Amino acid sequence: MRIMSYLLLVLLMPLLLLGCGEAAPAPAAPEAPAAEEAPFRVAVVMPSGTTDLAWSQAMYDALVAVQAELGGESAMQIAYSENMFNVTDAAAALRDYAAEGNDLVIAHGTQYGTSLFEVAADFPETSFAWGTAIDTGAAEGLSNVFAYNALAAQGGFVNGVIAAQLTESKVIGVIGPVEAGDAKDYVDGFVNGVASVDPSITVQVAYTGSFGDTALAAETANVQIAAGADVLTGSAQQVVGAIGVAKENNVLWLGTQSSQSSLAPEIVVSTQLYDWGAVISDMIAKHQAGELGGEAYELTLENEGLKMSFNDGFALPAEVAEQAAAAQSALVAGSVDPLAE
Repeated sequence: MRIMSYLLLVLLMPLLLLGCGEAAPAPAAPEAPAAEEAPFRVAVVMPSGTTDLAWSQAMYDALVAVQAELGGESAMQIAYSENMFNVTDAAAALRDYAAEGNDLVIAHGTQYGTSLFEVAADFPETSFAWGTAIDTGAAEGLSNVFAYNALAAQGGFVNGVIAAQLTESKVIGVIGPVEAGDAKDYVDGFVNGVASVDPSITVQVAYTGSFGDTALAAETANVQIAAGADVLTGSAQQVVGAIGVAKENNVLWLGTQSSQSSLAPEIVVSTQLYDWGAVISDMIAKHQAGELGGEAYELTLENEGLKMSFNDGFALPAEVAEQAAAAQSALVAGSVDPLAE
């Protein structure tokens, strides 16, 4: 009986304590799972394809590289519209991307500038960017627009120095797209680079009036070669046509914007690469810090936004490589102006 009484007392003790006013401890609430940070969302509208070996591919490749650096799709999402030749369609795409909640919307072409400013005014919490340009829309009261530009004359000058030493006919051909922006700067820098080595060399410059007409670029290349050119260069997505003609005729090619050596490794000598990676990374960082625009960026040889790439499949003579390196050093030091007549 004593044992039973003891057990009963033990069982009743909690109730007795509650009756004395002591509360039983409440069970601990489960910890709420940490909220996952939403990925940064970037959208870009491009005038050509992501594999154009030129203007659009340079931007797309940079976006993919930044995405990888940040940790993949969980950290950064990329949406894009390619081959947007029609400015009206491009404007609609820019507006849709902003309305869908993308953090940064890029209009990759100066032809989209007017449309971009109109859309940016309607979405003040979204960051926008366009290039190649230096206007951030401050005069229009905008504070959410970035601009970016490539000082393409620098790499053009280096390519010109190389071309002047490789030509045997003393005739070089240039296939430009539209005579404006970084395309014109590249051509002017190239011409000056040739002249810095040998002003007696004839440089034939022809603008097709189109960024993407590969057939017209091919036709222009044929005309240049028929006139004696044994080295060619050019810019924009049209160059795929010109490079094909150069390959057929065993004429050397020097490129810009994106690597073109895969298209014709036996004749592509060098390329001025546009690397937008640091620009994109800085735009993202600024947006996340609450600075939605207002910065104008420039790619240069000094900040390595412009990079000279030499094709491993082409045996560049040592003396030519040395002069190219000397020209690049002079440009970085500021002792040579690639646009000076």
